[in-house]
Amino acid sequence: MDAIYTAVATANGREGRAVSSDGHIDVPLAHPAALGGNGQGTNPEQLFAAGYAACFASAMGVVARQEKIDISDASITAEVSIGKDPADGGFGLAVVMRAEFPDHLQGEAGAALLEKTHAFCPYSKATRGNIKVELVIE
Repeated sequence: MDAIYTAVATANGREGRAVSSDGHIDVPLAHPAALGGNGQGTNPEQLFAAGYAACFASAMGVVARQEKIDISDASITAEVSIGKDPADGGFGLAVVMRAEFPDHLQGEAGAALLEKTHAFCPYSKATRGNIKVELVIE
């Protein structure tokens, strides 16, 4: 791969800060309450969900333009879950990508668009074979 852009961020754990090299991201980090933390900051799963949703929505825009499909009323929500991985006793992730589509993209047309987007999106490529990703139309 020939890099066009490289994002740089530094963090010091789940109970610290995450800061991007350009300063646009500077957030306190905390374990969510569900993992025994105080929930007084963001967490890696939220950051991953935001990045994946944004990337997937942008990739869907590229695919939709190629297919001449109007997605002006569409949106993507990523749900990133963390849990115990029974294979090694550590932790693993799972993702649900929820597409809110207008009527003309319900059913097969929307499912086809989601599958093509999932094949094209860089985050989907990075997670393929590593994380279960479920595609849902709402």
